[in-house]
Amino acid sequence: MASDDLHWFLTLAELERVGVAAERLHLTQPTLSRMLARLETRLGVRLFDRHGKRLTLNEFGRVYYEHARRAQGELDSAARELADLAHPAKGVVRLAFQHSLGARVVPELIAGFRRVSGRITFTLQQDAADVVTGLVLDGSADLGMLSPRPKRPGVGWRPLLRQRLALAVPPDHRLAARRQVRLAEVADAEFIAMHQGFGMRQVLDELCAAADFRPRIGFECSNLGTIAGLVAVGLGVSVVPLEYPLTGGPQPDAALIPLAEPDAVREVGLIWRTGGAPSDAVRRFRDFTVDWARQRSGGG
Repeated sequence: MASDDLHWFLTLAELERVGVAAERLHLTQPTLSRMLARLETRLGVRLFDRHGKRLTLNEFGRVYYEHARRAQGELDSAARELADLAHPAKGVVRLAFQHSLGARVVPELIAGFRRVSGRITFTLQQDAADVVTGLVLDGSADLGMLSPRPKRPGVGWRPLLRQRLALAVPPDHRLAARRQVRLAEVADAEFIAMHQGFGMRQVLDELCAAADFRPRIGFECSNLGTIAGLVAVGLGVSVVPLEYPLTGGPQPDAALIPLAEPDAVREVGLIWRTGGAPSDAVRRFRDFTVDWARQRSGGG
């Protein structure tokens, strides 16, 4: 595929409508249809199934789409690297991270970095741990911050922080005044948890398994702030990082009790796609992040 074909093909594959894609690309519908026909003729296969005005990628198209996305990612990386060579004080870092790291960890990190590298800009994306890993692997993000360590191949990993975990309970809960608690003490409680695929959900499931019970999930959501609000009004208990800020609504905040289990911690790390050539801006931010985490944890 020629490099100038990548953009229109990816746009058409993602929008699935010739008219909408043509408008987005500032082309006429007949022009876009002819471009697609020429591409399919050159490849010798149909890439889309036609359903009236709608197109959907078929088996051939899905394979081609994945290769096209990776190719576009490589070309974008090359353009960023050239830009860094031409303007070494500038650059962009595309950082993906879990929602739970957006309240404190990521803002502190970027603020510290910008004080020494003010001309480097960021694009930020928050999502579940599985999605963050996927964004890094397909080239949509340069770096990811998440917990726990992903098991998928092709991912570089550098541990940064170990966060102690706590049991979140309503303010009037029988355990609210305790200095620490074992998770088995609430084995019969209703839990409020993150959706499957989120890092804290994996951590919760593993801790409960180690405590020899399966949590009874009453609510699932994708935001620790929402979990804190649901816990605060008495709808269940949960496991959250001890340092996560639980403030906001008019009701009393949930009480956080440190978990007594020695493995009740989550390790937050930085990931990147192995084998790639990061830009100068990404390398500088990655090195800064490692030093920042070391200083934050007292040099350990």
